[in-house]
Amino acid sequence: MSVPFTSLISATDLARQVSPAWCIFDCRFNLGDPGYGRKAYASGHIPGALFLDLETDLSGPLTGRNGRHPLPEPERLADKLGSLGVDDRRQVVAYDDVGGMFAARLWWLLRWLGHDHVAVLNGGLQAWLSSGLPLSTETSEPRATTFVHRPQDNMKVDADYVLNHLNKPGMLLVDARAPDRYRGENETLDPVGGHIPGAVNRFFKDNLGPDGCFKQASELQEDFGQILKGGNANIAVLQCGSGVTACHNLLAMEVAGLDGARLYAGSWSEWCADPTRPVATGPG
Repeated sequence: MSVPFTSLISATDLARQVSPAWCIFDCRFNLGDPGYGRKAYASGHIPGALFLDLETDLSGPLTGRNGRHPLPEPERLADKLGSLGVDDRRQVVAYDDVGGMFAARLWWLLRWLGHDHVAVLNGGLQAWLSSGLPLSTETSEPRATTFVHRPQDNMKVDADYVLNHLNKPGMLLVDARAPDRYRGENETLDPVGGHIPGAVNRFFKDNLGPDGCFKQASELQEDFGQILKGGNANIAVLQCGSGVTACHNLLAMEVAGLDGARLYAGSWSEWCADPTRPVATGPG
C-alpha cells in the first residue's frame, strides 16, 4: 500500500496514483449561489469524483443560533460517506475551485471522524486542468460500505469554551475572514459586524501563493509562528464566519507541521446570534 496523503496532494500525484479504491469528492460551492456546485459538477469533474454539498452534506440543521454551517451529526455524516464508498482503508481526496476553501471543510470533518487518509487537491480544479488532465461528465456508481467513525472531540471547542477563555493566556483565537469583515466593515453574510474580542486576523487566502497553491511549509510555519508568538499550536482556536474557511487555516497549520489547533465551528455567525456575547470592531 502506498504512503497515505494526509494534507495536500498535487494534481500529478492524484492522476498518477488514483485507483478505484480511492474516493474523490468535488466540494465546489458558492455562498452567493448554493446551486452552483451541483451545476459545475454536472458540467465537468475529475473522473471518478462524486459530489458533496456544503449545506446539505457537510453541515447540520440550522436553529438560528448555531451558525450558518453547523457541524453535521457524526452518525449522519458517517452514513453519508459510507454510502459513497468511504471506509477506514480508503484514501480520500477533496477538491474545489477556490483554493481549497470548501475542500478543507471535508478534510477537517474526516479527521474529526477519525479518518486521517484524506488530502486536499493543491491548487484545486485549476491545477488539474493546467496539468492537461481531463474532466468527465459521467457519474460513478459508488460501492456502499460501512464507515466506522471515531469522533475526535478534542479537535473542537464550543461557544461556552471560547467565552470562558476570552483574553486568557491559554487560548489564542484566529479569525480566517477577510480583514474588512474582521474589522466589522462590509458585513453582508451575518447580521452583526465585528469579531470576537481578542481574536487575531489571519485571512485564509494568505495561505496561498500567486498560483493558487498552498505556500511552502517553511513559509506557512513562519507566518503562523508570528501569529502564535512563540506559543504552542495547541493554544490556537480557529474560527471564521461559519466554520468553513477556518478549516483552511487548520490545513495550512498541518502543512506547516503545527499540530494541535482546534476549531470553533459555530464561529462568528453563532457568536453574534447571542446579543449577550461581547463584540469588538476595528483592527484588533
